[in-house]
Order: sequence, then structure tokens, then C-alpha cells
Amino acid sequence: MSTVYLVPNILAEDALFTIPAYIIDCIKNCSIIFAENERTVRRFIKALDASITIDQFEWHTIHKIESEQIIHFKSAIQSQKNIAIISEAGCPGIADPGQQLIAIAQKMNCIIKPLVGPSSILLSLMASGLNGQQFEFVGYLPIDNTERIKKIKELESNSLKQQSTKIFIETPYRNNQLLETIVQHCAANTKICIGVDITGKQESIVTKTAKEWRINKPNLHKIPVIFLLLAER
Repeated sequence: MSTVYLVPNILAEDALFTIPAYIIDCIKNCSIIFAENERTVRRFIKALDASITIDQFEWHTIHKIESEQIIHFKSAIQSQKNIAIISEAGCPGIADPGQQLIAIAQKMNCIIKPLVGPSSILLSLMASGLNGQQFEFVGYLPIDNTERIKKIKELESNSLKQQSTKIFIETPYRNNQLLETIVQHCAANTKICIGVDITGKQESIVTKTAKEWRINKPNLHKIPVIFLLLAER
């Protein structure tokens, strides 16, 4: 029977220490790799263990899941080959296109092995001091400013009703605009956590109220950032 290994990738280039050693053996146990970004994953595997022959694997890219990738994936499972799914950063299946392949593997009754590794969503939530009992990751917010404001107010309202932490991200070059919108349109006492460069050299995970962030907004331009919001009465 085919085993599908869900292999975590580093969040920051200099953070190989966040990847457990046993993952190397899991990768070696595979003959096929489905990678969100093949070049990045090749470099990642070489950094983990230079003795691994990268070209021994059959490679498929899954940045966007298309019928061709699905055919190859199903064929590999039917041939009882072991497969690694590796995200661009973080854990496969979490805010990641690999989820669609994992769903296929479930339908085909494969053994699916999720492997331990860094997730910016969980790491930032752990350090935020916000509600870790009830939370929701909502991905990217709308680009249009009017729709973005509407979405932020909706998230804040739902957070207040549910006492739920809302977690979201943005393209790095739009981080400053998103932060400006958050602090201007959220209630003064709404708590906002900003997680910067998780596991990297510039890592910072700080929670303040929207009012406090208005006074001293950090420069987040082109830095990987994750935002968390918790509204309070």
C-alpha cells in the first residue's frame, strides 16, 4: 500500500533547526515528490542531507492542482509507491494546495503520515496570548479597500460574538496597508497580534490593542507576517 508523507518545510531560510531529524528518513523512503515549488524543495532537501541524490525522485509541481498532476498522483498510489507532499513553507495541507491531493489520498484509502514541523498559524497563536481554544484561519483578506474594511469589521464582529481569535495573512508588500486598515477600523480595545518572520532572525510576536498599534505602527513591508485579531467587550 502507498504511504503519503506530509513533509513540513522551513518558514525561514536559516531555520533548518525547526525540522526534526526523522523527516530525512521519511523523504528517503519516498520515490515521488509533489512539491509546491520544485526549486525551493530541491534546495531544502539538499540542506537537510547533502548525501541525498535529488534526481533519484520523480518530481511533480503542485502550485496549482491540475488534471495532469491528479492523474500522476493517482497512478503513483495505484503503483503502491511512497509519495512526499512538500509545501513551499510550513505544513502541507494547511493554507496549502497540497490539501487537494491529500483529499484524493483519503478517498483511495492510503496511509497518510503527517510529519511534525513549523506552522506560522499555530506558532503565532501559541505566542499571542489570544484565545487558543477557539480560533479561525481565514487566509487572505480582499484586496479592494472597501471590501477589505467590510471584511475586517465582519471578522471583528464575529470574534466578539464567538470570543474567537481570527487569523489572516497578506502578501508581504501589502502588509503596511493592511495594518493601517486594521488599526483605523477596529475598536480601540480590540487586540491585534502581529507575528513577524516566524522562526527567522527577525522573529517578533507582539500583541497590543488597536489603539496602541495606532500610536506606534511597525514597518512590515516585504516581511512575512501573520495577523491575529480578538475583539473584547
